[in-house]
Amino acid sequence: MEKAIILLSGGLDSCVSASVAVRGYESYAIAFDYGQTRRELEAAGKIARELNINFRVIGLPFLKPKTEAEIPELESSELDDVGIATKTMKQVWIPARNLVFLAVASSIAEESECSKIFTGFNAEEGVTFPDNTPQFVSKFNKMLKYGVLNNIEITAPLIALNKWKIVKLGSEISAPMELSWSCYKSKDVHCGKCESCRRRRRGFEKANIPDLTDYLE
Repeated sequence: MEKAIILLSGGLDSCVSASVAVRGYESYAIAFDYGQTRRELEAAGKIARELNINFRVIGLPFLKPKTEAEIPELESSELDDVGIATKTMKQVWIPARNLVFLAVASSIAEESECSKIFTGFNAEEGVTFPDNTPQFVSKFNKMLKYGVLNNIEITAPLIALNKWKIVKLGSEISAPMELSWSCYKSKDVHCGKCESCRRRRRGFEKANIPDLTDYLE
């Protein structure tokens, strides 16, 4: 069986992507600790244990997430307003984060003789996040051909899906979505108001799948 590295942030998308990966590959999951909420890393560990895959955390202290005071809140009705979504994206943007993640993962994949690197990149976030797009994946894969010895490819099984289709797929393949963490904030439960929470809630609602997430509001 071919081997794969999974980028497992602990979020909904990476949870479903990981659940796709384990169905066809001998998988190993990695998460990056760059100062984000601890709930994300805790969720990643829980998902890895549920999927019965090896898991390691790699520190990247030079990447700096936004403080909670900088995290924007918005209404559900604003999610499809590209102007508003672009503005909120800029408030949470971490320069070159996914580029760094994939570079580190590529090094580990080559050393471990893995042929695939699975990510949770998806169409809904690709509207405003340029490092979640098919173009980004394509360009990185082209670069890989000149930078590694082994045949390694970034694969993004959710790249054409929006959030509700991701939830639907997750339900179909029994992904442990209830263990995932989407909120930008470090609370005991999801805040329910940040953009990531809003998209998660809407995804379950539109997919008509029970949402087991606890929300503060």
